[in-house]
Amino acid sequence: MPVFAYRGRNPRGELIEGRLESSDSGAVADQLANTGVTPIDIRQASGADPAAPAGPGALQRLFAPSITLVDLMLFSRQMFSLLKAGVPIMRALAGLEESSTNPTLTAVIADLRASLDSGRELSAAMRQHPKVFSTFYVSLVRVGESTGKLQEVFLRLFEHLEFEKEIRDRIKSALRYPAFVVVAMGFALVIINSVVIPAFAKLLQSFNAPLPLMTRMLIGVSDFFVQFWPLLAVLAVGAALAFQAWKSTPPGRYAWDKFKLGIPVAGPIINKATLARFARGLALSMRSGVPVVQGLTTVAGVVDNAYLASRIEQMREGVERGESILRTAAATGVFTPVVLQMIAVGDEAGELDDLMLEVAELYERDVDYSVKNLAAQIEPILIVFLGILVLILALGVFLPIWDLSKVALRR
Repeated sequence: MPVFAYRGRNPRGELIEGRLESSDSGAVADQLANTGVTPIDIRQASGADPAAPAGPGALQRLFAPSITLVDLMLFSRQMFSLLKAGVPIMRALAGLEESSTNPTLTAVIADLRASLDSGRELSAAMRQHPKVFSTFYVSLVRVGESTGKLQEVFLRLFEHLEFEKEIRDRIKSALRYPAFVVVAMGFALVIINSVVIPAFAKLLQSFNAPLPLMTRMLIGVSDFFVQFWPLLAVLAVGAALAFQAWKSTPPGRYAWDKFKLGIPVAGPIINKATLARFARGLALSMRSGVPVVQGLTTVAGVVDNAYLASRIEQMREGVERGESILRTAAATGVFTPVVLQMIAVGDEAGELDDLMLEVAELYERDVDYSVKNLAAQIEPILIVFLGILVLILALGVFLPIWDLSKVALRR
């Protein structure tokens, strides 16, 4: 993190100078203002403060354990429990730092304590760790600080993260069996093309008899695979890296996220799960006191789908122009008529947060039902694919044997 040298005046008008470590000059100015210092000049220092402790090396950062969703859930729940019990926030963070079993999270909590000790707010300190605390998380913490309901915000964040983990675990569990079948099929195809078909081809070639078209195609594919498998491996790795690079670009991510929603079987589940995340996140924001426009902005950043995020941004722009949330939601084309009716009722009754929570629960029930039946929906597709594969192999193997047997019977 860069170091900034600053000059400012304290409440008595005295000139003070110093250095602060922060992500940008704006964060330094906020930190100085919180401590009563009026900044005059803030510039990035040419080098790090010699007295500052050395940060972790690149190798240590590379092998440091990542902060998982479960770690963040436990952090949120423990913060709620400690603040509810009346423990001061600095003492609560100190206790969590000592009890944390994840060294990466321990370092993050230590940095939060140092930032709070220097006068920075908790939300501003969390903003320095965007890989750990999302924009949605930081926004709700900031609202909790301004409204004095920080402990309630941590409880709602815990419930939100718990929902996220439950959805992910259900989808992973449903996809475990199909993924195992696909991997097993891949290994089987590699063995067949590299071992079985070449041995079978040598046997058939010893008879010097014409081979059927299906058999020649199988032998041709096998020969190509055996001769050029290093090139195929390099092309596969290159294609995977190119796909990842393309997907990391804004247009690529938008196109891929839009394509995912149209995938048979899986697309509707991804769509419903994302909309459930959006509805629950917006309800949580509104219940915490966040205005609708700001809530739509923060939720758009955490739906984890660029295509649907653009539709949420479209809703925000419509609300900013003075349109009703019902009209903007209908214009996106991603909500069902039942959900739009619930949004209309909530908007008219002034209970939009409650109705959005019901929308989230409606989508969650649909996702739960779809995930439970996901394996049953994928199995027929796998069976058809396996049947076609076995048919091709059987025709390629048994047709020449059948021809040879007919020749032998004629003799």
